[in-house]
Amino acid sequence: MGTITAVSRSGEYTFTKPNQDSITLLAGLGVEGDVHQGVTVKHRSRVRRDPTQPNLRQVHLMHAELHDELNASGFHVEPGQLGENVTTRGVDLLALPTGARLHLGAQAVVEVTGLRNPCPQIEAFQDGLLKEVVGRDEHGNVVRKAGIMSIVLVGGEIRPGDEIRVELPAAPHSPLVPV
Repeated sequence: MGTITAVSRSGEYTFTKPNQDSITLLAGLGVEGDVHQGVTVKHRSRVRRDPTQPNLRQVHLMHAELHDELNASGFHVEPGQLGENVTTRGVDLLALPTGARLHLGAQAVVEVTGLRNPCPQIEAFQDGLLKEVVGRDEHGNVVRKAGIMSIVLVGGEIRPGDEIRVELPAAPHSPLVPV
């Protein structure tokens, strides 16, 4: 089992999201009070393309182990600073398949929809950071490390210290792709 280490939200389009004592997930919508909450897309670039698209990016989760890695490389990154709503520890988020369900705290459940595709705002946040969260493996494949996106299936309040339980979908599993 994993653990939630921080929860964050912002009611405005800001790159970083301030940490909170708790956040409430709303079924089919996302994080209550967060600018990205909604049934249809809320990320500005996606709204410009097609505002009727379903919002597959309601809740952004990022593993604290990435923060550890970045801080060890000389960057200074804390929970919420890369735009995530939920910071986790002890769950290999990037290895989850599409459709995996994460039970967060006592009742909330999110379903993994895909990888976060890091944007240039990461570079604007700290010079050189984008190449740390997007790279290539030994075969030349793009590797995205900036967390995963999900939709809320069951709402509920979550807070730091809450447990995370992973429920895998039926096999065969589909690997995560950017959404």
